[in-house]
Amino acid sequence: METSSPDQALSVNRRRFVQGGAATLLTAASYRRVLGANERVGVGFIGYGLIGKRHVLDFQTQADASLRGVAEAHQGRLEEALGLIGGDARGYRDFRELLDQPDIDAVVVSTPDHWHALVTLLACAAGKDVYVEKPMTLFVREGRWMIEAARRHGRVVQVGTQQRSGIHYQRARELIQSGHIGDICSVRMRAYRNIMPGYGSPPDGDPPPELDWDLFLGPAPMRPYNPNRGIYHFRWFWDTSGGQMTNLGQHRLDIVDWCLPTPGPLSVSSMGGRFHLQDNGETPDTQDVLFEYPGFTAIWSHRETCGANDEWPLEFCGTKGRLAISRSGFTVSPDRDISPANTVPQFAGAHPVGGPVAEPERGPRRYRTQAVHNREGNAREQLSLHARNFLDCVKSRKTPVSDVESGHRVVTACHLANLSLRLGRKLRWDAVKEQVVDDAEANQWLTRPYRAPWDRELQALRLET
Repeated sequence: METSSPDQALSVNRRRFVQGGAATLLTAASYRRVLGANERVGVGFIGYGLIGKRHVLDFQTQADASLRGVAEAHQGRLEEALGLIGGDARGYRDFRELLDQPDIDAVVVSTPDHWHALVTLLACAAGKDVYVEKPMTLFVREGRWMIEAARRHGRVVQVGTQQRSGIHYQRARELIQSGHIGDICSVRMRAYRNIMPGYGSPPDGDPPPELDWDLFLGPAPMRPYNPNRGIYHFRWFWDTSGGQMTNLGQHRLDIVDWCLPTPGPLSVSSMGGRFHLQDNGETPDTQDVLFEYPGFTAIWSHRETCGANDEWPLEFCGTKGRLAISRSGFTVSPDRDISPANTVPQFAGAHPVGGPVAEPERGPRRYRTQAVHNREGNAREQLSLHARNFLDCVKSRKTPVSDVESGHRVVTACHLANLSLRLGRKLRWDAVKEQVVDDAEANQWLTRPYRAPWDRELQALRLET
């Protein structure tokens, strides 16, 4: 298959759309139809990488999904995907050609992070429902554009934060919201591993012949090809991602948003840096973030150079106990119900005269809530159930469990954390106006320019940019 550049003419519909005079021709009036309960959904895949392959496998198991096409900038990956899907699935190097296909009702976007928003915007305008991987955006304003596009074109948009579809996550949420561990005062989130000495510093050079490097970069700034800026490792460069804060951090913070709904953080303060990894990456290998929410705080911590026991990467701390959760299960550790006077340290028997006096304890030990131990989590099942939820919503037109609104809220907090780190100061956030309070410099970072010709694609959408 020949490589098609972004500047080449595409179909008649694409040309009319990019010229900006016929945006409504590719909305619901052209493509939208509410699928019947027993009808198969035509699905196309845009991007076939680490998680993209997983999505192909998961959608293959859904009896009402018909896998009809793949778009991928790497020829070898494109061929592998088509071989895995089989049948008469079609391959495309330019995803816009896939969006032109009338038999594709929905797309799964598993591109590098910097592509997620623009592909979703164009897919919504083309009348496709969208399952888009996290992080949903590369910068804050993209999220509002995605919400606007989904509403304007009546599209279902599911974000790939699949933990919300986990049965044990849903049970844990019920316990938290019912007050089982009391009022939540703080949340702790983390991701620890040791990848010393890093991924190295390979020299720039020519891209491999099977990779369309210009198309891979897309709306991101043009950079010389470097293996670490390409497949998988794009995550560690600011042009194309936000490091572990937007990678694993969005998963953790997404469950916080789901269990403790708020419009967003009141303030965010972050510190860290790329202190010890010996490579050409840019995002921090060490980062600590404090999020202030109404009534509670949340802390994110990641370490790329120091592994530790990470059995419970997310903990909700309440006034009755603690709920710690992972993709494999959760546990509730109740606090003892004892008199505050008996928590005062005593090093030599009773305090001297006038000090706190301990109260005698009578009867068996009492606890503020009940212990719970759940080991029913299944990471693969969560992905499959998330795909199922998406397909059900494509047919019913209901809001998916990880919708575009929640995805925008969560990734905005992640972006603010990285922005605080890069600017070196605390940021106060107005979630209604979606602006950093009294910080003109920080607000300039909420939007980034797209590289030509992709800036023209954005302009053709006629969004409030």
